[in-house]
Amino acid sequence: MEEKLIGKITHYFTNIGVAVVEVTTSKLSVGDKVHIKGVTSDFEQNIDSMQVEHENVKVAKKGDAVGLKVDQQVREGDEVYLVSE
Repeated sequence: MEEKLIGKITHYFTNIGVAVVEVTTSKLSVGDKVHIKGVTSDFEQNIDSMQVEHENVKVAKKGDAVGLKVDQQVREGDEVYLVSE
């Protein structure tokens, strides 16, 4: 499996389990698998849905700040990698 850095976590909403990811390279799509890695975070998950400005989107491009429902707690500064097989 190959991983490519695609962005970082800029905020985490504990009460709803949603992370805000700033996409810094390429693009991120619903259905993609991501690996979130930080000081205390290290897990993979598939993206089921994303939102930009409270609107559901299928694709987030470079420069977007996108909200993702995450399986585990993350922290600001955690890195997000796109996993390709």
